[in-house]
Amino acid sequence: MTTIANNLQQVLGRMAQACQAARRDPSSVGLLAVSKTFGADAVLEAVAAGHRAFGENYIQEGVDKIAALRAALPDTALQWHCIGPIQSNKTRPVAEHFDWVHTVDRLKIAERLSAQRPDHQPPLHICVQVNIDGGPTKSGVAPADALELVRAVAKLPRLVVRGLMSIPDHAPEFEAQLAIHARAKALFDQIVSLREPGLAQFNTLSLGMTADLEAAIQAGSTLVRVGTGVFGGRTYPAA
Repeated sequence: MTTIANNLQQVLGRMAQACQAARRDPSSVGLLAVSKTFGADAVLEAVAAGHRAFGENYIQEGVDKIAALRAALPDTALQWHCIGPIQSNKTRPVAEHFDWVHTVDRLKIAERLSAQRPDHQPPLHICVQVNIDGGPTKSGVAPADALELVRAVAKLPRLVVRGLMSIPDHAPEFEAQLAIHARAKALFDQIVSLREPGLAQFNTLSLGMTADLEAAIQAGSTLVRVGTGVFGGRTYPAA
């Protein structure tokens, strides 16, 4: 078994244990393998191990990887999620190549994604990013403004608003992690409870990474974003 395949099994095992502890069905939580900074060969290893959903933070790197995987595996359907920040001049490649976007935090970005999504492609799945702990350097809409943005995105053509995403500041202890994630779950539940038009598929809560996936699952995450736990440590190019 390759290292990536072994890592995937270990992460899935952690997720299953966390679901058991939270008394949740393991099928209620998905795994997004975050492949940023790793090449197409690493993604191919994960695909060979049975994984199909991948997250990319850097747009051009992601677009290049999507093209490489489509060329290598033309008959294999993969799901690509943009989970990094998006500048307004970078929306077109996201709209044209990705399946999901987790980082919509202002209406202008959503409007551009809607306008630039090709008609022949299925709707782009959108998560609204929420700055749940109020970090001053963090992206994301303020929790108090999240519902207004969700409603606005839901009205745009060629997009479907699927849920919320959050990346809180790191907390070293489980209880602190759980408390932060629980805020996002409460906001998510509040929006779901409204049962508004355009929110029929609002069922995704993208919370948790390698270090805090157990707390995220306990809080109610439906999708954990795991990079180093699957692909190993990263080496970033010098600035």
